[in-house]
Amino acid sequence: MLSKLVKGIVLLAIISLVGYGAFVALREKPILVDLADVASVPMKVTIDEEGVTQVKDVYNVSAPIAGHMARTELEEGDLVNKGQMIASIHPLEPPFLDDRTRAELQAAIEAARAGVLMAEVDHQRAQTALNLAQSEYERAQKLGITNIVSESQVERAQSEFQLQTAQLASAKANIELRQAELASAQAKLTQPNASGASPTNGECCVAIVSPIDGVVLKVSAQSEQAVITGAQIAEIGDLGEIEIKVDLLSSDAVRIVPGASVAISDWGEEVELTAKVRRVEPAAFTKVSALGIEEQRVNVILDLEDPPQGLGHGYRVFARLTAWESDQTLQVPISALFRSSGSWAVFVAEADRAHLRVIEIGEMNATMAQVLDGLQQGDAVILFPSDQLEDGRKIQNRADAT
Repeated sequence: MLSKLVKGIVLLAIISLVGYGAFVALREKPILVDLADVASVPMKVTIDEEGVTQVKDVYNVSAPIAGHMARTELEEGDLVNKGQMIASIHPLEPPFLDDRTRAELQAAIEAARAGVLMAEVDHQRAQTALNLAQSEYERAQKLGITNIVSESQVERAQSEFQLQTAQLASAKANIELRQAELASAQAKLTQPNASGASPTNGECCVAIVSPIDGVVLKVSAQSEQAVITGAQIAEIGDLGEIEIKVDLLSSDAVRIVPGASVAISDWGEEVELTAKVRRVEPAAFTKVSALGIEEQRVNVILDLEDPPQGLGHGYRVFARLTAWESDQTLQVPISALFRSSGSWAVFVAEADRAHLRVIEIGEMNATMAQVLDGLQQGDAVILFPSDQLEDGRKIQNRADAT
């Protein structure tokens, strides 16, 4: 009798253990999740992009004429005053002559010399004719007093004398012309440094001066060299007038308006600078990205509210441009969002269960999304929902489990 009782107790214990094991094995295990509360707090949407500083007005100093520029002593970073000489341009030396050109010029010189001789002969002929006309005029004057010749003959002699005087002046001028032509032909035979003169001997023809008080940003031509008209010599600007240029995608640029606030960081100090959007340029340009994709970019110009010392021209900065902001709006972490049947959805934790809820969102930034409909303040949403989650599944907060 006792043996049967013991066997019954043992059998009952075994059945209980098996039943408990089956219950433990088959019961629903909660999924550990991370939760976050939906809250109504300030929100800002920014467009983050690298930018570069630049002087507002950069003056490109260039050569107004072609010539030989002397070496400039200025270096990048030097302070200059308005009217201070930056460089000087001297006349170019004559080019070297080949044999053909030299022979042609020598022939031109000989022709010019022959022209001078011909002009001197014409001058001598005119001088002789003038002397004869003068004698005839003086003789006619004497004979006209005694009425031996008529008054008209005297007048003709006077006219002839005046005409020969003019002819002599013309012959003399022709000699000067031919001599000038000879000198011009001889000058064309001048070779470089034939007179021993140097292009930098101090006989400066044009002095290039600074248009403003500022700093030399770039020296494009420092060594002594020949320059053409319009050749860039240097860039000058005022470092007290610094702005920032940021190029954005055209799809982002349409969201930025003049006057929008901008936060500037990564410029060299831990302090964050503030700026305002001054201008969004109306024309875009094509730029190839690092991945080789052509993008339409738009330059946005920013004004620093309190420019720091040491920030120069062409420095890299990081700008966060405000595209939208609100003092108070309901928002949810974007890590809780996923797509369900083409709509945005989240899992809401209620009574240790996950409930799928379709929501409508508005603006988004890097971490949060604005909630327009579907959630209320205080709702707990599941972050980083896994594929195991489904509507009605049992969950447990990971923070409570630890």
